[in-house]
Amino acid sequence: MSPWLLPTDNTALRRALDQWFQAQQIRPQVVGEFEDSALLKAFGEPGAGLFPIPSAIENEVRRQYHVAIVGRVPQITERFFAISAERRLTHPAVLAISNTARQKLFG
Repeated sequence: MSPWLLPTDNTALRRALDQWFQAQQIRPQVVGEFEDSALLKAFGEPGAGLFPIPSAIENEVRRQYHVAIVGRVPQITERFFAISAERRLTHPAVLAISNTARQKLFG
């Protein structure tokens, strides 16, 4: 069994991963738990273990940390929220940020 680097258990991603592992009857060998995703990736770079990343940033992570994708879990998704006091986005800067995020994350 491969070693795993995972987010701490107080995160939505970790809870989703734990549920997926259990459904697949996988008992991961957890060698590190991280609050900080950059630190998790830094430990993953030299090969300390497998680690999850969102598909939306996989190209950037592969390039920056010199790692390879070994699998995908389409059943697990992450949510991103933009919070605004306005019901409709009207400010040009807010619209630009929202549109750019939508294109980069989901485009």
